[in-house]
Amino acid sequence: MPPLPPVTKAFLLACVGAFCFFQLFPALEPWFELWPLASGGFMPWQLLSYAFLHGSFTHLLFNMLGLWMFGGGLERVWGPRRYTQILVASTLTAAVVQLIFTWAIGAHSPTVGASGAIFGLLLSFGMLFPNRIIVPLIPPIPMKAKVFVAIFGGLELILGFNGSSGVAHFAHLGGMLGAWLLIRYWRTPRRR
Repeated sequence: MPPLPPVTKAFLLACVGAFCFFQLFPALEPWFELWPLASGGFMPWQLLSYAFLHGSFTHLLFNMLGLWMFGGGLERVWGPRRYTQILVASTLTAAVVQLIFTWAIGAHSPTVGASGAIFGLLLSFGMLFPNRIIVPLIPPIPMKAKVFVAIFGGLELILGFNGSSGVAHFAHLGGMLGAWLLIRYWRTPRRR
């Protein structure tokens, strides 16, 4: 197993550190959660800060597992600069899509978690390595990365329209959208 590259390691440590910090000082956490615009609690820095927070240890564990699985390989291919750009783009578009969704349904609950960024990494992995075989935890069936991404994207869309689960499915889709848009931009030939 190769060591984690620097940006992936820093993001992982920042998420774990934030989780531990807010376990000790939970009264500070609402300042960094992504609050809907109509809630009166929204602040601009929340467009990024929410990604470092997690609702439970399980939430943190699965997001960091996704970061480990997909992030390191992408950072090694793209380098730290482009990799950071994809993380930020995915995080911001996940936040914007979630804000639009919460505004549309009139929700007033905050959003936390790096899931939007992780779903952006997942889509990026599927676009860069579409035929690489991966074995997800659930179900433990070997499949091509592009199939895995399509299944997860489809499930998020279905669950987003279906649900009252408390999971920010549209933020996940927003993260995928941000990664897709940035990769498309990078691949577009430039006129000189």
